[in-house]
Amino acid sequence: MADAPAPYVWGATDSYEAYIGRWSRPLAQAFLVWFAVPTAGRWLDVGCGTGALTEAVLATADPRAVLGIDPTPAFLAAAHARIADPRVRFAVGDARDLPVATDSYDAVVAGLVLNFISDPTTAVAEMARVTRPGGAVGAYVWDYRGEFQLLRSFWDAATAIDPAATALDPRPHMHPCQPDSLAALFRSAGLDDVAVDAIDLPMRFRDLDDYWLPNTMVGASAAQRYASALDADRKAALREQLRATLPTAVDGSIDLIGRAWAVRGTKRTA
Repeated sequence: MADAPAPYVWGATDSYEAYIGRWSRPLAQAFLVWFAVPTAGRWLDVGCGTGALTEAVLATADPRAVLGIDPTPAFLAAAHARIADPRVRFAVGDARDLPVATDSYDAVVAGLVLNFISDPTTAVAEMARVTRPGGAVGAYVWDYRGEFQLLRSFWDAATAIDPAATALDPRPHMHPCQPDSLAALFRSAGLDDVAVDAIDLPMRFRDLDDYWLPNTMVGASAAQRYASALDADRKAALREQLRATLPTAVDGSIDLIGRAWAVRGTKRTA
């Protein structure tokens, strides 16, 4: 039987980096290639977390300035410690009420965050508000109901040995994480030229422990909260179920796909 998970609290930066931060960086780079906006503009990174997307913007988009906004001070402190660039500023803020002026950014982006916002419609409307006319708005989220295989493999194994774990699986509740939903969200904000596409990120794990151990750290993800609450016997059983079901190569490596859905739109000029 599944135990109640630990409280859902953001801010455990080490466990976040071990679990998903290492994958959010290459995904941010892939998103910006797809986003394909002009260089040398002013960028706003909404829900910047530990700075993966901000780093990618600096590396690939030649921005004049980047502002990263996030509600979690611990994540902002980690981003500030990691990124030493005079073009970047970080601030505490809420995506549903962005503390910036209307029509003030050339590109406004949100990476892996819309599904964690209680009112994503308001958040995207805010992103559109602060974008200059003709500017670009973009976002991406994991394909929680499809080919986000890191998560799917974990919950398939957990529910196989503990049917009660189904109630703790977050995937059915992750909105909006499908192409039609994302497109509708952007169109409802009055954005034009809305496009949605899949980004498939290869995820290679050195061995079972490289996959397994980040799940056991005390962190914000549902998988971490579930696994870290298990007793030793149930933890060992889940690890063995993963050993039996993950696609493991002869050398012990495990290759998965992390699919994300990316969306972009343009703010109307009139």
